[in-house]
Amino acid sequence: MRIVIIGAVAAGTSAAAKARRNNEEAEILIYEKDRFISYSGCGMPYYIGNEVGSVEELTPRDPGFFKSKYNVDILTLHEVLSIDPENKSLEVKNLTSGDVLTDHYDKLVIATGASAVLPPIKGVDEKHVFTLRNINDMIKIKNYMNDNQPKTAAIIGTGFIGLEVCENLKGLGMEITLVERLPQVTPGLDGDMAIYVEDHLKKNGITVLTGISANEITKSQVILSDGSKIKADLVLLSTGVRPNIELAKQAGIQLGVTGAIQVNEQMQTNIKDIYACGDCIQQFHVVTGNPIYRPMGSTANKTGRIAGDNMTGGDLTYRGSLGTGIFKIFDMTVAQTGLSEREARELGYEVTVCHNIKPNKPEYLGGKELVIKGIADKVSGRLLGVQIVGYEGVDKRIDVFITAITFKAKVEDLFHLDLAYAPPFSTTKDPVMYTGMILDNAINKGRKLITAGELDQLIKSGENYVLVDARATAQYEKAHVPTAKNIPHGKLRDSITQLNQDTVAVTYCNKGVTGNAAQNILMNKGFKEVYNLSGGHKHYSRTNMNNNEQ
Repeated sequence: MRIVIIGAVAAGTSAAAKARRNNEEAEILIYEKDRFISYSGCGMPYYIGNEVGSVEELTPRDPGFFKSKYNVDILTLHEVLSIDPENKSLEVKNLTSGDVLTDHYDKLVIATGASAVLPPIKGVDEKHVFTLRNINDMIKIKNYMNDNQPKTAAIIGTGFIGLEVCENLKGLGMEITLVERLPQVTPGLDGDMAIYVEDHLKKNGITVLTGISANEITKSQVILSDGSKIKADLVLLSTGVRPNIELAKQAGIQLGVTGAIQVNEQMQTNIKDIYACGDCIQQFHVVTGNPIYRPMGSTANKTGRIAGDNMTGGDLTYRGSLGTGIFKIFDMTVAQTGLSEREARELGYEVTVCHNIKPNKPEYLGGKELVIKGIADKVSGRLLGVQIVGYEGVDKRIDVFITAITFKAKVEDLFHLDLAYAPPFSTTKDPVMYTGMILDNAINKGRKLITAGELDQLIKSGENYVLVDARATAQYEKAHVPTAKNIPHGKLRDSITQLNQDTVAVTYCNKGVTGNAAQNILMNKGFKEVYNLSGGHKHYSRTNMNNNEQ
């Protein structure tokens, strides 16, 4: 059996390695049009910032490695020009000599990856304008920086790569401006979590411009849609990627609704003996089952392994993606998985949302706050998605949530997890457990939550309500939600007669715990509809920094 693979980065090499483990006799050949293979693309921003010392650290494997370890032949600088499924043949161009050859296959794997999207901006072809998708891009950026010593940079787009490059360029002493056409940074997050990231960027000296587009790039400036100009000796376009599907499309391979190659759970395309994997394929969402396109290195490796297994007699199947992502921006860690609140509502879920602010471990051992946003289905109680902004321990918690969502856990299940506890690592009840408790109280125990945005709507609605600030008077006097009445928790029982039991009541404290205690008092005293402000005044003040908060 002759196996031919197109593409030798994460998915293609994973497919080859798995195929060889299953079948020692097969001929396995990979064509790669680039000269670099099997590289760590996620490490590229750190090479630009001098945290990674050499290109070789990101490209540890060459064709010789795969030949000696797996008996897999990799021909670099060879571009596949066309696929003929009827005759099971390929046209391949040797990019060094210019010669075109014909090859054949018994099984074919398409792992052509994705390419950076170039926005329709005048000047994107200027020599100081770059994308960062592969090692060649990285080297070009680094060489330009070494030769020209740029002092200012504009990064257009605020996805993971853009923010990671932002941090690394800032570490080299450059002045950075982020330009985002959406009204918030980090488009994958909900706005009430993205504000933490934006605030952190600004505190670290980054100029952040949202709700604005780049119209033109000149040799030293970026001209924005409002006519303003920003200095930029270097420009990075971080505006997303699109799947490389031209070869597949020309061969009659079916594309999905996302525009990427459609495959089944075994990575098979609609054409017999042709598989596809990696950043060129459409996936499906674990929660909804709907088609999605989420190109990630971890998913590429996984789908490559599945393709390699199935074309050599195995039975591995793909179980979907949660769109999980995590990145570091300066000393802050940002992570997300599953559905955002925005996505869940658009899909028709009736959601309950909580904002849980807890330290990752006791403060006496240096614990720092995590802000955890949990999104759950009010009808079924199933956890749908989580977003976390914090410092230490974000990765640990997001992985627990990922596992819970994957196995269809309900919010009430989170409290019962037997999570590891010792003071250097966690609080006695871990923030994961607290998140489950808050959502369980809201969905199943009648302890309803109201978000900052919903409270603002209530305040503006003209509806009768009472808003109780249950904090100490000194905290209230320093800052409070407009229209709030200060009744400290310890005095609330004695002040019940001042409040109308038949009107909507909202309680809050600094982060939510005392607000919940005040909510319990009002409910037990016969109040009909009582809400606790999700995340308390601390989260409300952060998400309403530009509002008329007292």
